[in-house]
Amino acid sequence: MLLRLPSLLLYVVTGSLLSATSADLYTSLLNIQGEIAVEKVLLQHLQSYIENEIYRMDDLKRFYEKVKALHSHVYQEPVKAISNPLFAYTLIKRLQIDWQNIVYSNEASENIQALKDGYDKVEAKLPKAEDLEGAAKGLMRLQDVYALNTKGLVKGEFLQVAGDDVSIIYRPTFSSSLSADECFQIGKVAYDIGDYYHSVTWLEEAVTLFRQSIGIWNTEDQGSLEEALDHLAFSHYMTGNVGNAVTLSKELLQLDSKNKRIAKNILKYEKILQASLDAAPKEIVLQRPNVTHLLTRDTYESLCQRLGSQPKHYQDSQLYCSYETNLSPHLILQPVKREIISQKPYVVLYHKFISDSEAKRIKEIAGPSLERSVVASGEKQAAVEYRISKSAWLKDTVDPVIRKLEQRIAHLTGLNVQQPYAEYLQVVNYGIGGHYEPHFDHATNAALFWWNLHKNGQGNADTLHAGCPVLIGDKWVANKWIREHGQEFQRKCGADPDE
Repeated sequence: MLLRLPSLLLYVVTGSLLSATSADLYTSLLNIQGEIAVEKVLLQHLQSYIENEIYRMDDLKRFYEKVKALHSHVYQEPVKAISNPLFAYTLIKRLQIDWQNIVYSNEASENIQALKDGYDKVEAKLPKAEDLEGAAKGLMRLQDVYALNTKGLVKGEFLQVAGDDVSIIYRPTFSSSLSADECFQIGKVAYDIGDYYHSVTWLEEAVTLFRQSIGIWNTEDQGSLEEALDHLAFSHYMTGNVGNAVTLSKELLQLDSKNKRIAKNILKYEKILQASLDAAPKEIVLQRPNVTHLLTRDTYESLCQRLGSQPKHYQDSQLYCSYETNLSPHLILQPVKREIISQKPYVVLYHKFISDSEAKRIKEIAGPSLERSVVASGEKQAAVEYRISKSAWLKDTVDPVIRKLEQRIAHLTGLNVQQPYAEYLQVVNYGIGGHYEPHFDHATNAALFWWNLHKNGQGNADTLHAGCPVLIGDKWVANKWIREHGQEFQRKCGADPDE
């Protein structure tokens, strides 16, 4: 029997520092939190660079003011000035040596080289391009699953849209808006994978913000109004909105009049637009990309938005709370608080199954061993987009806390939880928009317990479950799978397909 027992589900922020060695940093918030310390180091290098450059600029200003004063006073009468051999000498000296030293000074290159050296020392710990792409996809996933308004996200607001109704679903302690370049990078990720539904919404925000800052250039920006217009125009073309593609391309051509490619695109778009005028008009509606592997997407997202649809206890007499010992002598004096939340399938929630101190210790142990979560793919295992997290497998010999937790699980379930009859404890940390789309465990919080298999060994189709994307905070889950083999006397077989 395979049994999944998530022993803990916490939404907390931790301060541990981990360095990512591969491009999957975005799959675990614990790793992302560690990047704060890495950026602090870069900030210190930048501070040193700025201080050195300020000193250099002050020196340049001193030289500038000295020469400017000469031109403002002494050199007003050139003949008199040069008649003084000292002024003649200093002029020649400045023009032959001083200006050369100013223009070709090594100080500027030395200062920037020191900054580059500091960057190189921490470069291995920095996010990779794949991490930026994964983080952008995570934001788009949150946007979809929770029906978040894009303009709201850009302003740092978490607004959920349901028809004409808009509601605030979260008020962050620290609010942060997105820049034009940050919106552009999200839109470009969608653009590069052919997801024009998302590229249109994000690139429109980028274009709006870039337009508001025409003439202002930020050193850190990679994108520009021209690039945003170019990507947005093609995105509109790919979604069938050729009229917008023409308008945006013409705006781009005004900014870049020598761009022959854009000029050709305009001719192409206008030809298509003219042909469409002769046909019946069609309403242009942006459609989300079809997800072939997730047939339950609408139900899944609806449940996440409504925080489930579990009936209340007063609505179903079969749902109740009690103290559970499972006839175990170890639980007689300290029974577990049980809440039955479903009878078919049988799902039980055990409250306060693990203490805060135990949870903290488990996270400390698991942190250094976290690796990208994988799923079965044929005879192999592979990382997939529908499971964004990092996992660690902990033996009961690694720490007394793990051993006690394993014993507690055994007492409560009455099952053999040792290898090879069960998996090691799996600890999972989720990243930006981290989730696990609907899946069955039988195919291969407090504590949540359910049977994945019927007593006849067949998988229970009612145990389809998922993990909603993490909107805010840090999500940790510990899972315990117990195999069917080795439990024959603890949970006897049965012929009833519903049992």
